[in-house]
Amino acid sequence: MTSTVPRRGTNPDSKELLRATLLGDPPEYDPFTGAHLAAGEERPRSHSARAGLEAPRYCRLCGRRMVVQVRPDGWSARCSRHGELDSSMFERR
Repeated sequence: MTSTVPRRGTNPDSKELLRATLLGDPPEYDPFTGAHLAAGEERPRSHSARAGLEAPRYCRLCGRRMVVQVRPDGWSARCSRHGELDSSMFERR
């Protein structure tokens, strides 16, 4: 039997991450390394992340590791507290 009640501290319907990303708000945490940018922490990014070929792995708002799925046509990334991003949201039509 599975529960339909979300775990404490989670908000699967949140749009905070999407909103912050689309509005271009400066990230609190590096989405590719998890470095706390607001505290001045720096970590080197991989070559593919610098080239814009990687999906974000960390939430830019809280620094938590996100659940990432890479598909042939793009990727999706979900933070348990701040919501989901999908590469299709950033495609130019």
